[in-house]
Amino acid sequence: MREILDIQKQLMPDVMDIMKKRYSILQHILVSGVVGRRSLASSLDMTERVLRGEVEFLKELGLLDSDASGMKISETGRKLLEDMQPIIKMAFGLTDLEEAIAKAYGISQVVIVPGDSDTSEFTKKELGRAGAAALKKYVAKDDIIAVTGGSTLAQIANNLVTSSSMKGSWFVPARGGLGESVDMQANTIASIMAKKTGGKYRLLHVPDHLGEEAYQTLMQDPQIQEVVDAVRSCRIVVHGIGDAMVMARRRKVDAETTSSLRADGALAEALGYYFDRGGNVVHKMPTVGLKLEDLQRIEVVIGVAGGKSKGEAISAVLKHGQEDVLVTDEAAAQEIMKHA
Repeated sequence: MREILDIQKQLMPDVMDIMKKRYSILQHILVSGVVGRRSLASSLDMTERVLRGEVEFLKELGLLDSDASGMKISETGRKLLEDMQPIIKMAFGLTDLEEAIAKAYGISQVVIVPGDSDTSEFTKKELGRAGAAALKKYVAKDDIIAVTGGSTLAQIANNLVTSSSMKGSWFVPARGGLGESVDMQANTIASIMAKKTGGKYRLLHVPDHLGEEAYQTLMQDPQIQEVVDAVRSCRIVVHGIGDAMVMARRRKVDAETTSSLRADGALAEALGYYFDRGGNVVHKMPTVGLKLEDLQRIEVVIGVAGGKSKGEAISAVLKHGQEDVLVTDEAAAQEIMKHA
């Protein structure tokens, strides 16, 4: 397939450009659900006149449906997008980039979606869709799946659907809550994932940031201990990766600790741990839930994060060596390779 694409690029470069353009239109509509032409034209940075011609062509092929509420993908269009994905990844050069990152960091699988989550809400939604697909690929009957909070994990939850493999699964929060928007907390995301898939869930009603005395007291509570035991017995964990200083602000970390993080070169945060450029842990928060050492016995660790601004942070976490699967976007992937 790669050889055929190379020949097409040389003989018919315009055909490749048209294919990419029509794929982008269909993909945007798929992720949006239902969308109007004006909104779609703005998202694609395309004139309405050009888009109108493309949309009419795609409708004639039976790939799109439209009514008063807007345009939506047809089942034929959905199937075509699935079949096109490997070809499009090669055409965009993403297949080579996936293979390069997997080899450089020793990861089993890397999934890259086109775009930059920092600047495109569509790319962030697509990242969520790819994360949901990755989870579905690895889940087995009656699994326990631990999930963290954050906007990217919320997008994954929104893209999950009922499936036989997930129906008996338990979804649990990997950690306590950050005290941020309820929609972004691990408890909420675990419950949404369970409801979307027909699974079950447990909640962890504790704050994420605790003092040592409070931590020890909470861990003696039988109900909390029961949930924590379930979290630590999970087979799959799906977690986000954040910029160290951004996460320190979200956690309302005190000035002294923030200064210490800067002095120690903290670049990334995952699961309450802060990493420097080389992937070394420079600080950890006393949290109730999953510990970094637990990842060594967890079968599948899936990291999901994107955006050019997070590229170096993602690289730092990958260097620590616990990830099995990475789902990211094109802009972050290019930065990750710079720091391999």
